[in-house]
Amino acid sequence: MGGGSGNVTSELEAPIRRLSRELEELRAKLRMGGGEKRIARQHAQGKLTARERIERLLHPAQPFLEVGLLVAHDQYEGQAPAAGVVTGVGRVEGREVVVVANDATVKAGSWWPETITKILRAQEIAMRCRLPIVYLVDSAGVNLPYQGGVFPGQYGAARIFYYNSIMRRYLRIPQFAAVMGPCIAGGAYLPALSDHIVMVEGTSFMGLGGPNLVKGATGQTVGSEELGGARVHTEISGVAHYRVSDDDACLEKLRRLVRELPRETSAVEIPEEGAAPRRPAEEMYEILPDDHRQPYEMHHFLECLLDEDGLDEFQEGHAREMICGTGFIDGIPVGVIANARGLVRNPGEDRPAFGGIVYTDSAEKVAYFIETMNRHRRPILFVQDVSGFMVGPEAEHSGIIRAGARFVEAMATATVPKLVLTVNHASGAGYYAMAGQGFDPDFILSLPTGRMGVMEGESAVMALFSAQIEKLREEGKVPDEDLRTRMDEVREEYERQLDARFAAARGFVDEVVLPEEVRPALSLLLRAGLQNSGPHLGPFNLPGDVA
Repeated sequence: MGGGSGNVTSELEAPIRRLSRELEELRAKLRMGGGEKRIARQHAQGKLTARERIERLLHPAQPFLEVGLLVAHDQYEGQAPAAGVVTGVGRVEGREVVVVANDATVKAGSWWPETITKILRAQEIAMRCRLPIVYLVDSAGVNLPYQGGVFPGQYGAARIFYYNSIMRRYLRIPQFAAVMGPCIAGGAYLPALSDHIVMVEGTSFMGLGGPNLVKGATGQTVGSEELGGARVHTEISGVAHYRVSDDDACLEKLRRLVRELPRETSAVEIPEEGAAPRRPAEEMYEILPDDHRQPYEMHHFLECLLDEDGLDEFQEGHAREMICGTGFIDGIPVGVIANARGLVRNPGEDRPAFGGIVYTDSAEKVAYFIETMNRHRRPILFVQDVSGFMVGPEAEHSGIIRAGARFVEAMATATVPKLVLTVNHASGAGYYAMAGQGFDPDFILSLPTGRMGVMEGESAVMALFSAQIEKLREEGKVPDEDLRTRMDEVREEYERQLDARFAAARGFVDEVVLPEEVRPALSLLLRAGLQNSGPHLGPFNLPGDVA
């Protein structure tokens, strides 16, 4: 029995409501960036904050899904909220764009190791979906105490400029850079490799070295404006293209540049909106069980996501532990693959199947369905609540390894947009097959109840301590306090790592969303993914005449 009683914080509060409340509290804290004093300081400098800039860029109010809000929230003693950069997908002038905005209230917008990870993820979204990308630059450069995780390496800061170059030369993805504060050292290449650079009079600076570095290196004394201000770069160096009076004028200029972009014809006709779902989103709180190990009706859950016509199920009576079918989300056609939960009776079989487990027949069914959706150019939504593949002699003898490989290959090589929503479990090899992050799905969302890990804590305890427990049992003994303590520590550590917020802090999911946010988020992300009518494979695909 799911549900709960609003925001009651007692032990009777349903887990999904408690987790949702805790998520909202964490979000509110992280969205304050460096805190009220630093926000006030930003305003005193005549500048908007990163989130204020994004809000005005999207004006009038348009949808925005922040990608990576929780990244690094549990690291650096809480000093790096959102890793000092706001990234996400939104709509500007009626078209989907990717936005990257340095948060100067967090260590002057300097780059932590996770800042690089977030910017690269944003660029990969732009490349995979062929979306324009807007950089709102306000950064002091590398966070020097952590330069070892920022500067070197294949996926260090240089990768940002590599992606800049690929987008500029080959993919022809529009890149707009607004320098709205400092832009120092190697970071200056990010705007320099963009199509248009806008600078703000009096508050922006761009240079390979700031005044202090110039003084130390050459002995020259020079002010920021004289060295690399907006007037210098629009009138003397010619590096920048537009000079504006303030942040508001800058954001209006960016909106105009986006508005003037040519429109590409999508491979799929996308209506403005679709029909309402059969069940309101609020019912998800009631459908999902209080105990993640308990069954629930996945078909009811899907009725909260899909438009009123619901799911047109594929092979409904066969391998029922895996649900496949087609439907619409806000008018957008989509193929759906979901795990049933609970015991499932399949015709012609003596024993019931376990929902959430992938069997040989269900792997074959899903592989065929994926290939069909790929031929029909229909995006695929994977609704994950999977505990893994079936094991044991019967499963092995049925050829589950080969069937599982077909499932994985079909999923991995499908070139249509792939989206993932984790409901409860994302465990074992089932997580991989259901479009795990390693297979580059376009977007990954999780409910607060999502649990990502190789196995559950109790299973890990058995794997680690079963031999000792069995030996004690043979000797007529029970685990002593020390062994029980170590077993409890494993359970606690697994619970910590299985939490959706842990996954989000490390970028394993793009965002943790509340039930009422799922459908609007999927609508936005499907529209973003469908802007690219070509293959969705890896971070980017070069045009055929270049590859």
